[in-house]
Amino acid sequence: MKKKIAYCIPGLHYPSGMERVLTLKANYLAAQPDKYDVYIILTEGKNTPPYYSLLPNIHIIQLDINFDQLYVVSPIKKIFGYFQKQKLFKRKLTDCLKHIQPDITISLLRREINFINKINDGSIKIGEIHFSKANYRDFKNNNLPEGIQKMIGTLWMKQLVKELKKLQKFIVLSEEDKEKWTELNNISVIHNPLSFYPKQSSSCTNKKIIAVGRYVPQKGFDLLINSWKIISSKHPDWTLSIYGDGMREELQNQINSLNLQTTCILEPSVANITDKYMESSIFVLSSRYEGFGMVIIEAMACGVPPVAFTCPCGPKDIIHDYQDGFLVENGNIEQLAEKICYLIEHEEERRQMGKLAKENVQRFKIEYIGRQWENLFQELTNNH
Repeated sequence: MKKKIAYCIPGLHYPSGMERVLTLKANYLAAQPDKYDVYIILTEGKNTPPYYSLLPNIHIIQLDINFDQLYVVSPIKKIFGYFQKQKLFKRKLTDCLKHIQPDITISLLRREINFINKINDGSIKIGEIHFSKANYRDFKNNNLPEGIQKMIGTLWMKQLVKELKKLQKFIVLSEEDKEKWTELNNISVIHNPLSFYPKQSSSCTNKKIIAVGRYVPQKGFDLLINSWKIISSKHPDWTLSIYGDGMREELQNQINSLNLQTTCILEPSVANITDKYMESSIFVLSSRYEGFGMVIIEAMACGVPPVAFTCPCGPKDIIHDYQDGFLVENGNIEQLAEKICYLIEHEEERRQMGKLAKENVQRFKIEYIGRQWENLFQELTNNH
């Protein structure tokens, strides 16, 4: 008998990791129409097509709540409007789930997590998080004293944990993050899947290094640029390309102040990022924190050895240190430079590490990750 699977996510029109991963998983399930009916329930982006393509047999349900409208109103209107929209969202989602009658409903831990356990539609409730615990409900508001911010963050997290305990299963992305959720006993790890696995590999012979991500403090490109100053002084014939969008001016000013304009290039986001990995010989992740680190497994799938900070969470679950990449003490720019220089100076080792990276990262292919989800669905429905 077919299983009905319903996912709850704000929107699909934005090109971020959570949307891409959900698309991969939904397409994997929908490609087995004799086994699954897949529904994706949205609150934002009405009349806007999904950024990532979905199979035509996936049911998209738009509740048209538009929480995004609240970003441009005054704080008082924002608070009042949020509670009004949340009330509407609860009513519409309840009606929707009772109409669909899914076997399993999956919350991606957005606004619905606050009430989804109260919806008596008969479905098994699962939660999945695409961030690490430490950086999920870390409340920040520069208009409030630090002590008040911390207190709100603590209460906010306490409320979340209370809801997570009620779920039949809570899925995190790494073993490292699992250890941090000490309050829960319904927790399992399922990694994010690869979005591609090309047949070809990088030759790892071009004098090019690549980094990929949004230009925001989380990604630590300011740390990478400082590290690059050390690397470039030893290997001026190598270049670093950072692909992304965001706080470009601040990073460019830093590059200019260090006189690195000719070897450190800020590149815009591109659709053909696979080609850019293929042109590169080393990948660098300089993030201060991650939910998982999709760009690491993408680079490895292209046969590019990674050098990554041991930031929470993800890199330590992905990279086998000194085998298919290097792990570096979080935030240590001198050590980052040292490991990158080592790979620059040892071409044969670099190529072998890239080859092993491509082999080892196969465990993140969608057929393996998808099967883990299928096994979980089977286990939960058998026990329901």
